[in-house]
Amino acid sequence: MDTSLTAATIQKLVGALRSVLPIDQEVFPLHEPEFRGREWEYVKSCLDEGWVSSVGAFVDRFENELADRCGVRHAIATVNGTAALHAAFMATGVRPNDEVFVPALTFVATANAVCHAGAVPHFVDCDKDRLGVDVQKLARYLEEIAVADGEGSNGPVFRNRQTGRVLRAIVPMHVFGIPMDIEALVDLASKYNLLIIEDAAEALGSKYKERPVGSFGNAAALSFNGNKIITTGGGGAVLTNSDEVAERARHLCTTAKRPHPWLYEHDCVAYNYRLPNINAALGCAQLEQLDTRIELKRKLAKAYGNILKDVSDIDLLVVPEDSVSNHWLNAIVLKPGTSFEQRDGVLEALNKAGLWCRPVWNLMHTLPMFTENPRMDLSCAEDMAARVINTPSSSYLAEGRDDI
Repeated sequence: MDTSLTAATIQKLVGALRSVLPIDQEVFPLHEPEFRGREWEYVKSCLDEGWVSSVGAFVDRFENELADRCGVRHAIATVNGTAALHAAFMATGVRPNDEVFVPALTFVATANAVCHAGAVPHFVDCDKDRLGVDVQKLARYLEEIAVADGEGSNGPVFRNRQTGRVLRAIVPMHVFGIPMDIEALVDLASKYNLLIIEDAAEALGSKYKERPVGSFGNAAALSFNGNKIITTGGGGAVLTNSDEVAERARHLCTTAKRPHPWLYEHDCVAYNYRLPNINAALGCAQLEQLDTRIELKRKLAKAYGNILKDVSDIDLLVVPEDSVSNHWLNAIVLKPGTSFEQRDGVLEALNKAGLWCRPVWNLMHTLPMFTENPRMDLSCAEDMAARVINTPSSSYLAEGRDDI
C-alpha cells in the first residue's frame, strides 16, 4: 500500500489552510497571546497600589472565578502548570518510588512533575480518536501487571508485579483541549485504587458530558502559559473538590509557612509556587474573554473541517459528540502509514508557506531520561505521533467570519 503523500496533495493542503486564514497576514504563528480586555487596567491597579507579589485581591478573585468556572470547590493559583502538577501529586499522596501512569503522548512537563515528586512515570498508550489514555487497553494491561498487596491507609494497595513498586496514580491528559473518556477512567481507577490527577493544562473551558474537565479526579492542573487559551504570562492552578487536598496544596505552595503576624514558622520542606498578584490580574482580565474566545475557536475549527473535506488523505481531528472542546489547538491527521520523514516533509512545506504548524511532542519513552521507564505497548501513540500536525489556532483568526 502506498502511504506517501503526493506533492500535489501537500500543496493543496497549504492552499486550503491559507484560504481559511486572513488574507492580509503573511505569517501565522501556532497560537498567540491576545490582550483585548481590561488587562492594562487591572495590571495598572496592581502597580498603583503596590500589590504585585503573591498576596493581593486579584489572586483571590482569580482563584474563586477559576473554581466556579471549573466546577470545583477550590483553585490554588501557581507560578506555572508544572508546579501545579507537582503540588497536586504531593498533596494527594503520591510518594517517592511510586509508579504513576502517564501518557506517552503528552508534553514533557507531565512526566517531569512525576519525577519532581520522587515517583516513576509508567507510560501508557492513547486512543486514535481523542489522543487521550486508551482506557480499554489500559484495563487489559492492568490485569496483567497489577497484583493486590493488602490494605494501606487509603484502601487496597496494588503493585506492579514486574517492578514491585506501588501503582499509585494516573495522569489523564486532555490533549489539545479534547476531553478524554474520563468517566471510564474513573471507573478503572476505582478498581485499582489509583489516584486521578487530571492534566487539564490545555483544556480550560472544555467539558465531558456537560461537566468541566478538571473536576473528575482527586485533583487537576491548569496552565496559563503564553500559548494557552488564556494567559497570565506564566501561571497555573491546582483544582480539587477536597478540602484536605486544597489545604495541603496551598500550604506546600506557600513554603509551608504557618500563619503568624510576624514569625517565620515552617513545618516541612516546601515550595515557593504561588502566583503573583500582577499575573493574577492578567488572568482575571483574560478569564472575562474566555467564552468569546472559545466561540471564535469553534468557528475556526469548523472552517478547517469544511475546507479539508476537499483534501484527500488528510482529516481534521474532530471532537466526539459527548464532549465540548475549547479548541485550544486544531490538529490535522495524515493518512495511516505516514512515516515521520513524510510528516516532516509536510511540516516543511507548511512552514515555508508561513503556516507555523507543529508536530505533537516527542513521545515520552523516546526521550533519553525516560528510555528505561516501564511502559505498555505504545503502538497507537507511535502511529499518531507520525500523523498529527497542529495548525494555527489563535482565536482572532476567525474574527469577521459570518460564513461559518
